[in-house]
Amino acid sequence: MRSILTTVVGSYPVPDWLRVYPSRPNLRDAVLTVLKTQELAGLDVITDGEISRFSVDHPETNGMIETFVRPLSGVRTVLTRSELEEFAARSDMQFRSHPAGVVYGDVGEGTMNLLESWEFVKNLSEKPLKFTVTSPYMLAKTLLDQRYADIRELAWALAEVLRRQVEGIDAPYVQIDEANLPGNPGDAMWAHEVVNRVLEGVRGDRGMHLCFGNYGGQAIQRGVWKDMIAFINNVQVSHVVLEFARRGYEELPLFRELRGDIELGVGVIDIKDNEIETPETVARRIERAAEILGADRVRWVHPDCGFWMLPRTVADGKMHALVAGRDLFIGAKPKR
Repeated sequence: MRSILTTVVGSYPVPDWLRVYPSRPNLRDAVLTVLKTQELAGLDVITDGEISRFSVDHPETNGMIETFVRPLSGVRTVLTRSELEEFAARSDMQFRSHPAGVVYGDVGEGTMNLLESWEFVKNLSEKPLKFTVTSPYMLAKTLLDQRYADIRELAWALAEVLRRQVEGIDAPYVQIDEANLPGNPGDAMWAHEVVNRVLEGVRGDRGMHLCFGNYGGQAIQRGVWKDMIAFINNVQVSHVVLEFARRGYEELPLFRELRGDIELGVGVIDIKDNEIETPETVARRIERAAEILGADRVRWVHPDCGFWMLPRTVADGKMHALVAGRDLFIGAKPKR
């Protein structure tokens, strides 16, 4: 059996002291805290918890959207009432009341500097680090477009920006995050193209996270994994990080159709529940996936999504349970 690696999806709860006093030294201290917490939990691949993207102007989303949108040229974030109403009328974005911005001109890099964010973190841990980038498709969906003919053109423009940004990042792992497409499978026939454009700039191991969203402990997109298999097979990644713990594992047999060179990551930690899983529960979930797909097919185990909405104590407990459950599965498979 091949080894199974543990990781997180990306985000971690913002420490309270950073919210109160968001200075540069406190930001570094917060990142160090998050990294050390993951190290002590025993995770194989860690992240900065996306804390390096923290801003008092967008604390809730923890930088997944605004960090990428606000610096762009051709996009403004001061919105008129009519623009807010226009975005709110869209049937595909009912979970979000405000757009992240309005596209009024050609989209460009503007002042975006993802390399600086990576350089801020890269030497703070000896563990392998993952750098996360929001998918151009997901970013396009959050914007009110007054410039391009359709979402595909806008997504391509965003993909070009992100590709140039990631070219200089020498992270061991780079992960594209997409939490909108699973609820809009009709766009899957072309969305892989813009994701692949970004991945062309990635120098490290290429990963992708897909889920059905999380806000306030709720899934914000409805859909099924069946509609995503062809999309995943068309994305030039080496591994995927997928949501299962909350949804259940009934859809796992579908992933027998996954391209053979893609390492499968299975969500075994439910981030929409404050209850901390036992190692036995985690081990049973891994065992079920291994029985359905084969032990060599399951390469990664992780939470379903980011931890940013959980209390820190819960997130920490879940990380320890993840590692302990993986170790229990490898050492002695639990009885059903």
